[in-house]
Amino acid sequence: MTTIYDVPAADLIEEVAEILKNDYEQVTELDWISAVKAGVHRENPPQVEDWWYIRCASILRKLYIKPMGISKLRNLYGGRMRRGPKPNIFMKGSGSIVRNALKQLESAGLVEIIEKKGRKLTSEGQSLLDRTALKIKMKLQKSEIPGLVKY
Repeated sequence: MTTIYDVPAADLIEEVAEILKNDYEQVTELDWISAVKAGVHRENPPQVEDWWYIRCASILRKLYIKPMGISKLRNLYGGRMRRGPKPNIFMKGSGSIVRNALKQLESAGLVEIIEKKGRKLTSEGQSLLDRTALKIKMKLQKSEIPGLVKY
């Protein structure tokens, strides 16, 4: 059985983001998303088009690997904040982005709450990622040059 561990993460996230954008009505960009930074450590808002769907797909992949809460996800999406001549420090990512993404994924039926432990994928969310991983693996095998492993 093909899982997310068998395909490159970037390909999986890109493909799942397209599926979320086209097939799930509950997952939509919020009005204020175009003007917000992804955390206090960032200087500008994300320049990538459809970054909201990419973040939602990335959160799904993280929850597939290990169930976790909002605080842990904020740590994963955080980074170093430049403070001029002072030493850089680590700052968490935006909590509002993570919370709203999880709410939308819950309403789509892909994520569920675990009491006092955070969030985890539902069986529907896991099967979505596994089906997408299988589709990507088949594409990679078709385009594979003999003797060359493509990862």
